[in-house]
Amino acid sequence: MKTFNLLLSSINDVKDFVNIVSKYDFDVDLTSGRYVVDAKSIMGIFSLDLSKPIKVEVHSDDAEKFIDELDKFIIK
Repeated sequence: MKTFNLLLSSINDVKDFVNIVSKYDFDVDLTSGRYVVDAKSIMGIFSLDLSKPIKVEVHSDDAEKFIDELDKFIIK
């Protein structure tokens, strides 16, 4: 499992993020405070506080290509 933080600052960022995540078979969870949602659920993402960084948990050990695609959202 891989964990990192990202920031989705606009509606288009959320749409792009969901499109990327939906291409992969493994599960990805987003955590904000005490809420955990499926990263493939656009409605779930909009229920989170998007003004703060969101913790991402990728449930796969082979996620390098996935993480590379998300590079523009990742907080370094």
